[in-house]
Amino acid sequence: MRFPLNNTFIFLFGALGGMLFGFDTGIISGASPLIESDFQLNAAQTGFITSSVLIGSMIGALTIGGLSDKYGRKKLLIVSSLLFLAGSALSATATGFVWMVAARILLGLAVGAASALTPAYLAELAPKERRGSLSTLFQLMVTLGILLAYLSNLGFLDRDLLGWDDWRWMLASALIPSSLLFLGGLLLPESPRYLVKQGDMRNAFKVLQLIRKDMDAAEVTVELDEIERVASSERAQRQGGVKELFTTARPAIVAAVGIMLFQQLVGINSVIYFLPQVFIKGFGFPEDQAIWVSVGIGVVNFLSTIVATLFMDRFNRKTVLVFGSVVMAVSLVALALLNLLGDVSAAAVPTMVLIAVYILGFAVSWGPLAWVMIGEIFPLSVRGIGTSIGSAANWIGNFVVSQFFLMLLAAFGNNVGGPFAIFAVFAVLSIPFVLRFVPETKGKSLEQIEAELVGRGASK
Repeated sequence: MRFPLNNTFIFLFGALGGMLFGFDTGIISGASPLIESDFQLNAAQTGFITSSVLIGSMIGALTIGGLSDKYGRKKLLIVSSLLFLAGSALSATATGFVWMVAARILLGLAVGAASALTPAYLAELAPKERRGSLSTLFQLMVTLGILLAYLSNLGFLDRDLLGWDDWRWMLASALIPSSLLFLGGLLLPESPRYLVKQGDMRNAFKVLQLIRKDMDAAEVTVELDEIERVASSERAQRQGGVKELFTTARPAIVAAVGIMLFQQLVGINSVIYFLPQVFIKGFGFPEDQAIWVSVGIGVVNFLSTIVATLFMDRFNRKTVLVFGSVVMAVSLVALALLNLLGDVSAAAVPTMVLIAVYILGFAVSWGPLAWVMIGEIFPLSVRGIGTSIGSAANWIGNFVVSQFFLMLLAAFGNNVGGPFAIFAVFAVLSIPFVLRFVPETKGKSLEQIEAELVGRGASK
């Protein structure tokens, strides 16, 4: 069992599922109007093509965790890449509404699987001192995928190459990162903690030696012994499953589900999916200018996440989450008041600035940390299924926001102040939730976090 790879390759390719997550959720924003025209769809059908990926995502997130606990993180990452390849090919060649919906649901299975698998995989590989920064690579890849999707939309718009419609090229471009994830998945090592759980101490030691370049064999042995001690204790006491999730692991479930719901209910995907429509309907922008606004916001999102990656492990997790909530709440309240009480005709540029501030607050805090923490807080025996439930909660929140945002926008007469005022309420509510229910995990090994959370669960 040889791994002739360096850490940069392992962590970047391990996080590629995040890029595909972002790409396949962002690409539809530019492609859907073209698909609607080509297939002569009504608004409801176009909306369902957009949201159908979320149906698959919820299913994928819920099912992949138990499978990864049984068969390993690496094998399921490869399966996810194959689903990405199949879904991308089918969506690019779709000939009608039903075919497109089926392809989008298949892509959703892959997106949901990646959203549950990748955070756990990265958390299990990373050293405790750098786990926040390295796990943030997942969210960095998500934002990069969204930005690349927007650029793909612009690059292929009105270019019917080789007799293929422009929107087909947009959707087919996902085949490139899908192929990279497949090839990388073949070379990536299995999680050492999963190997210990399976009793494969020899290969677990090899993987830890590979990814702990700054540690000698004795130090690697100490870390491996700690992992094995916790895994042995779990095997002696329980096998891991639904019962454990809702008893000793209950604090982790509460924290994970709450973090993931709040991450969506502050409204982030109203911006990712519908920002062009906000500026078209709310401010009368032409379509090309509205797409450029999206690209600009995508750049802010990506650069802010780079900042988060560089500084994530310098600050307590809870402090960063509260900071992000305050920034989002202030910018959303200002945005709502500006549009509801002021002159809408003069509010377009200030709205752009406030949305950029809101995105900045999200991207340095809730964006990356939600995914970091669901990979950290679950006991090893239920880490796969636990991250699946947390990820599924994220997709449920995503579905609620995406289904009702345009309805809310219409209910407020296309004034963006109304929906964003509601998102501001959730940004404020997230603060007491973090202070009460979210554990501090910075600088702690996964085994230390597990011992603390299991102790809290057992005492209740």
